[in-house]
Amino acid sequence: MRIAIVGAGLAGLSCGVRLRDAGHAVALFDKGRGPGGRLSHRRVATPSGEARFDHGAQYFTARDPDFRRQLDAWARDGLAAPWPAAGDDAWVGVPGMNAPAKALAAGLDVTCSARVERLSRDGDGWRLSGEEWEAGPFDAAAVAMPAEQAGALVRPFAPGFADAADATPAEPCWTVMAAFPSRLPIAGDVVKRRGPIGWAARDSAKPGRSGPESWVVQASPEWSREHLEASPAAVLPGLLAALAEVAGGPLPDPAAAAAHRWRYARSGALGRDDLWDAGLKLGVCGDWLLGPRVECAWVSGHRLAGAILAG
Repeated sequence: MRIAIVGAGLAGLSCGVRLRDAGHAVALFDKGRGPGGRLSHRRVATPSGEARFDHGAQYFTARDPDFRRQLDAWARDGLAAPWPAAGDDAWVGVPGMNAPAKALAAGLDVTCSARVERLSRDGDGWRLSGEEWEAGPFDAAAVAMPAEQAGALVRPFAPGFADAADATPAEPCWTVMAAFPSRLPIAGDVVKRRGPIGWAARDSAKPGRSGPESWVVQASPEWSREHLEASPAAVLPGLLAALAEVAGGPLPDPAAAAAHRWRYARSGALGRDDLWDAGLKLGVCGDWLLGPRVECAWVSGHRLAGAILAG
């Protein structure tokens, strides 16, 4: 079969790899500049060297046996390592959280900067279209996107899927990345639930990292909702001030600082592995089906691929 996957985050990549390994022709389309979705990593030049930030997902765990086998393979290849600061079972990508996603994508046909605005279906199969482009036909289509985006795309064909997505909204998250010329006087490498801060981490202390003192500060869902439509420039001072409170005094001037808004950050949990209509040859996967963890995204995509293979 020729199969289209909309979204090249971890769910879409996991689905694509299993389908490809079963001998099918798979094409992935993603609106981002690169694959990985919220497994994101940013590099910024500073006078003290290159700062590196995991500004999306911070770490992952492995409870599902299939995902554990995948994690073991990443670890053998040097793409993942334990990070005890976040918990006994916490792992991170090496040298960035996007490393495992990049490895999965390397063997797939992934088209980036391709926003899919519409699905259509005719006698030849599924077609995808965006602004001034179209792809298809495909024998089957899988949508691996946040619930809010997936629901809008599939509603004309599978209103039940769309209703499920609408019932599982995600929480937003404002994230600040800041590099400093010296180490901040903060005990430990992780800060949780302090005022507007939901999570903060000394990213430069993660395994396989180098460069200057680098922090990622992620606002709480409540603070992020309150400031959802603020500009990055307006968000930055407030979250840096919150980090200064944790440090117990003024911060040194950052060598680099930026803010990023994740409108769909922490997913809901529908309690399903995936959604698949064998008659339509249309499926949906993503962490919002199982729960707000990196592992859930991979498992959902992997299991949707299994449903597609089963017909």
